[in-house]
Amino acid sequence: MADYVIAPPSVAALPVRGGGLFPVRRIFCVGRNYAEHAREMGSDPDREPPFYFTKPADAVVTGGADMPYPASTKDLHHEMELIVAIGVGGVDIAEADALNHVWGYCSGLDMTRRDLQNEAKKTGRPWDMGKGFDHSAPMGELVPAGNFDPSKGKIELLVNGKVRQTSDLSKLIWSVPEVIANLSRLVRLAPGDLIMTGTPEGVAAVQKGDLLEGSIEGLPGVRVRIV
Repeated sequence: MADYVIAPPSVAALPVRGGGLFPVRRIFCVGRNYAEHAREMGSDPDREPPFYFTKPADAVVTGGADMPYPASTKDLHHEMELIVAIGVGGVDIAEADALNHVWGYCSGLDMTRRDLQNEAKKTGRPWDMGKGFDHSAPMGELVPAGNFDPSKGKIELLVNGKVRQTSDLSKLIWSVPEVIANLSRLVRLAPGDLIMTGTPEGVAAVQKGDLLEGSIEGLPGVRVRIV
């Protein structure tokens, strides 16, 4: 047994529909992967290759638990996303083989301190504190890959019962197999890695007390209240 000088951290995990836990190793996020969202953020979706940022594994919020409104922001935004859970690692994965590396899928939210992110963009600094803060990744239950088709299906977010975001997975600029293949050329993917695949248009601010309910056709939903 290793002789740690402090107690090792607990393992972040996602609940699996039907029972069990999926341990979370790393969280990779694809930026601006829906054309209309790219345009609302001031970018050209037709010429931009995929790019990535990360969140810490322990940013995950599960089981419908509340999300504390984070410190140092006055502009907390929601971003509803499909999440891919990697079950078989690899490097330089072929696009045609990419889905064989997926363990499952779930619904999730990339919560963003937009004011901090925008300031970082202006000054050419990293986005970490705008994206990778505590409790910034609420997620629903994970569903095994064989039970879900990631190429199409309605994706939607309600805030206090009103539609804020609605689109279809078929509108992803870079499909799930393309993202896995591309990302695996930059890092060696490993079991336990999650990939947040990007958000459609309609991102906006939320306040304390707001109830967020996200859904993706064919997957369990994600639900979180901002407190």
